[in-house]
Amino acid sequence: MPIILRDGLEIEDPLEATLAFVEAYPGYDSRDRSPASFDESDLRRANRGGARISAAEIAAVLERRDRVERALGSIDPDASLADADDAIPWIPLTRLFDAFADISGIGFSKMTKALHPKRPALIPLLDSVVQAYLVTDTPESFAEHATALVRRYKRELDRNHSVLRVVQQELASRGHRLTEVRILDLLIWSVYAR
Repeated sequence: MPIILRDGLEIEDPLEATLAFVEAYPGYDSRDRSPASFDESDLRRANRGGARISAAEIAAVLERRDRVERALGSIDPDASLADADDAIPWIPLTRLFDAFADISGIGFSKMTKALHPKRPALIPLLDSVVQAYLVTDTPESFAEHATALVRRYKRELDRNHSVLRVVQQELASRGHRLTEVRILDLLIWSVYAR
């Protein structure tokens, strides 16, 4: 079954497209062992995933570590965008994003690359390719804008949920544990990052 993206674009073999990325970039999607904590190792991991967070940016983010950890603590580690809309912790998620607001050099891409492993079924990687795909009006604040992008991402996930679930199960049978959120991210990249 194909994945249907915006504008009616179809990905005929989503499993093959996802496997190509997973095999080319192993390691980033390994399970986070400490979902309630947030420290320098999380930012270094994001850098291994392409975030390019500088030493000065790492220091600035770590100054807000307590805020980040409090916000993470208010979000169930198993929270998922695949859940019903009213079950998604939108307000705590916005608070988490707000902890990164106004840090020079930290935008949606770096922030979500650091946070995705903490809540892999909830937080997509909002890099420039995914942001351009999602296109939203710009709300008033950094955190509201990030949440608006995630809400739009959820609509894409909901439209393709049954196919994403099948791809997820096929990947698991091959030893790759990815969330539906990460699979959709990789599929958007496979089409729009050219």
